[in-house]
Amino acid sequence: MKHFADRLVAAMKEKNSVVCVGIDPVLQRIPAPIIQKAQDNHGPTLTAAVEAVANFGKGIIDAVADLVPAIKPQMAYYEQLGSQGMWAFEETCRYAQEKGLIVIADGKRGDIGSTAKAYSAAYLGETDVFGKKESINAIDAITVNPYMGLDTIKPFLDDCGEFGKGLFILAKTSNDSSGDVQDRIVDESNMPLYEMVSHLVEVWGSQEVGESGYSYVGAVVGATYPDELRKLREVMPSSIFLVPGYGAQGGSAKDVAAAFGEDGFGALINSSRAINYAYEESSHGAEGYEKAAREAVEKMNEKLNAVRTR
Repeated sequence: MKHFADRLVAAMKEKNSVVCVGIDPVLQRIPAPIIQKAQDNHGPTLTAAVEAVANFGKGIIDAVADLVPAIKPQMAYYEQLGSQGMWAFEETCRYAQEKGLIVIADGKRGDIGSTAKAYSAAYLGETDVFGKKESINAIDAITVNPYMGLDTIKPFLDDCGEFGKGLFILAKTSNDSSGDVQDRIVDESNMPLYEMVSHLVEVWGSQEVGESGYSYVGAVVGATYPDELRKLREVMPSSIFLVPGYGAQGGSAKDVAAAFGEDGFGALINSSRAINYAYEESSHGAEGYEKAAREAVEKMNEKLNAVRTR
């Protein structure tokens, strides 16, 4: 399969977009008509909840598929619904790929040895089923936690190279308390931990650069810390940034401008709730949630394209 970064940059160019739409299906915020239809079919049951979650995700995908290169389903919202919820996750991912979208699973996996290999096999590579290799999930990339070192990352790196997949490693996250750990000074050079991790990300990915000039080893860098984002663009010139925190968390187009490379690419800006639930602030109402989501993406595209091509 083609190099992940090359596929992603090509999709960005085709759509003229650097937007990633997060799919965060909060059951209490899913439009009432979707909930009602699911309950008409199954009553107020777990099965109805799963059906509503799956249909909501598909509706968002239908609304934005021609406008953006990628989606990012947040796995926790599916996992909380048990095995049926994971069916909805898998269904959402497959549906998105059928619509031509790149799928990034936001699972923040991280473990050691054989467990890391199993995670990577599940989401990026292939699983050995009685001697037959099978691809289990329709996923192009996954987020991972590097804070147990290289042996937690290596199985993912291997599968990315073999199967044309991508990896986004947590560097500087968007949450308020990220500094409790990530900003700690680690040596006499006064380097914070997040910067040290970012140097490792660049090293791990420096030999995996595609024709686009970017590696399939990317980094998660939050929009809510624009100064740090600017610094890390210099530290990781060959890494594609996955940038959460835009919109509902307070990040703006101006905040993320420094994330892009000189070519105007190199970063994928994620927005979830501000797109998923745009109908709550829209005249379209619940019946028009897809129109509201589409309009939110169109506005986001316009704002980001203005800053990334300066």
